[in-house]
Amino acid sequence: MAGGIVALLDDIAALARLAAASIDDVGAAAGRASVKAAGVVVDDTAVTPRYVHGLRPERELSIIGRIAKGSLRNKLLIILPAALILSQFVPWLLTPILMLGGTYLCYEGAEKIWEKVSGHHPEDAGPSSSQGPEQEKTVVAGAVRTDFILSAEIMVIALNEVADEPFVSRALILIVVAIVITVLVYGVVALIVKMDDIGLALTKRDSAGAKRIGSALVRAMPKLLATLATVGIVAMLWVGGHILLVGTDELGWHWPYEVVHHWEQGVADAVSSVGSVLGWMVNTAASAVIGLVVGAIVVAIMHFVPRKSH
Repeated sequence: MAGGIVALLDDIAALARLAAASIDDVGAAAGRASVKAAGVVVDDTAVTPRYVHGLRPERELSIIGRIAKGSLRNKLLIILPAALILSQFVPWLLTPILMLGGTYLCYEGAEKIWEKVSGHHPEDAGPSSSQGPEQEKTVVAGAVRTDFILSAEIMVIALNEVADEPFVSRALILIVVAIVITVLVYGVVALIVKMDDIGLALTKRDSAGAKRIGSALVRAMPKLLATLATVGIVAMLWVGGHILLVGTDELGWHWPYEVVHHWEQGVADAVSSVGSVLGWMVNTAASAVIGLVVGAIVVAIMHFVPRKSH
């Protein structure tokens, strides 16, 4: 009996070690997949704060929470099952779908640049706080729709990184990615939109140091939001262009990827100390240029072809 108990305990310990190793593997793979999607995460973080512009301060966190819940629903209930089904039965469709999403990101980035250059901006419905709960619902719905596209990109990029994993592992990894990235993005967004309130609260403290920090935060917020907007545009072009660059290579059109890889490797080999960083920058810059060119073509089609047809 004692021997049987010892054997049972050994089996349990072995299973526990196996489970721990599996959890470690899932965590490591989720980390790699999340890093691959970092560009879209930056864009998501940069885009979201504009949806709470004009809201009463006491409503901001509530609205961000509702958008975050909608984002998580998008990822777990719609995108995750669809992505897993595609990866299991028609995995060859993932690259074309990813490239369609990449083209959309290129278009969004180029469209924002066009708006800045041309001075044409989408009409603003005005502050949500002046239009009541129905307008808040409209704001949340619009944000969740935009998030759906970005979330789909994040999940497909992550899935593409772990496509060789078993089905259950893929599902667990994507669930981890969905939760971690949603918490990260909307946690950062909540911090950003409340930073000016934190600054104002600090300016009312008795401490001179706290007042200085509070004033600096209040002054820095417009610059931070402007910087985030620019980073978001660059991230869209870079991520979109890189998706297209890698996708064309996987579909058999190799020379664009090979040219960029040759430039990247040449720079990396030429400068030993920081070569890998400079090589990455070359790849990123080339991807952004590709994204800008593709996005500009789509913007031209969307803006000028319909006008000529009338």
